Amino acid sequence: MTIWSVIGAGVAGLAVASELAHRGARVQVFDPAGLPGPHGCSWWAGGMLAPWCEFENAEELVLRLGLGAFDWWATRTKVHQRGTLVVCGARDLPDLRRFGRRTQGYHEVDQQELAALEPDLHGFGNGLYFKDEAHIDPRMALRDVFDDLIARGVAFHREPAPAGLENAIDCRGLQARDALSDLRGVKGEMLVIRCPDVTLTRPVRLLHPRMPLYIVPRGDGIYMLGATMIESEDKTRITARSMLELLSAAYALNPAFGEAEVLEIGVDLRPAFPDNLPRIRRRGGTIYANGLYRHGYLLAPALAQGVADLALEHKHSEMVDEDRA
Repeated sequence: MTIWSVIGAGVAGLAVASELAHRGARVQVFDPAGLPGPHGCSWWAGGMLAPWCEFENAEELVLRLGLGAFDWWATRTKVHQRGTLVVCGARDLPDLRRFGRRTQGYHEVDQQELAALEPDLHGFGNGLYFKDEAHIDPRMALRDVFDDLIARGVAFHREPAPAGLENAIDCRGLQARDALSDLRGVKGEMLVIRCPDVTLTRPVRLLHPRMPLYIVPRGDGIYMLGATMIESEDKTRITARSMLELLSAAYALNPAFGEAEVLEIGVDLRPAFPDNLPRIRRRGGTIYANGLYRHGYLLAPALAQGVADLALEHKHSEMVDEDRA
């Protein structure tokens, strides 16, 4: 029986391995870094399953394929389906209206409904409520998928994949630029903070002229605060400006965030193709699955299903792009 070798154990690699294993294929995974952790950009994600919000500045493909993420993740980890709130300051109301015109799947909420949904949001009179969106804890999701793969007999190898490996599926992110010359890195910066004085139960997006912010609850007063999107390949450290703007935006949501503890600072590079859409490419005996950009957890299920369709059934999804060298 064919053994499929997945190279890379980030969200793309684990999702591909999971989809193959759930379809009955034999799978092994190679990643010298071992278990998912801070070495990978998947660790520093928001985990928002927000296809309608992302559609505001993304292609229709992101919305359509992202809609399948809810059910896929629900069979593998805990999904919190409490929707997404989008808010802005009074002077940025035109931005909120523009956001609404460019997407769908929401209804407008006034100050009273905002207070009912999230009592700890202060000073906002209008918002958009995307009630069908959801979020997951990325680190828990990675661990849950890993544990399920182990239970299904998938072997994990903490070593580079052997050269010339047959039936290989390359999910190495930016490391795959040795084979995918049109990949680029997009810098993302985020914070993990603890603020037990604030209770938010769903992701909140704050529209801001310089840098839109999102904040995602992790439970026990812990929040993920992010994230910048900078055309830079320097992932060594966060900039002072980004740190200031992230924390200032959180303070705008509730001044109590001014007393938050900064637990972690995350900086990494997201792999992206020129149009910021994922690609599946087959070169000889290797299938390359890459380019999730900022949509890692939202589009990883569709990417994995497209890879499994190609590998097991020779079906070409719309992400398959075999004409590029």
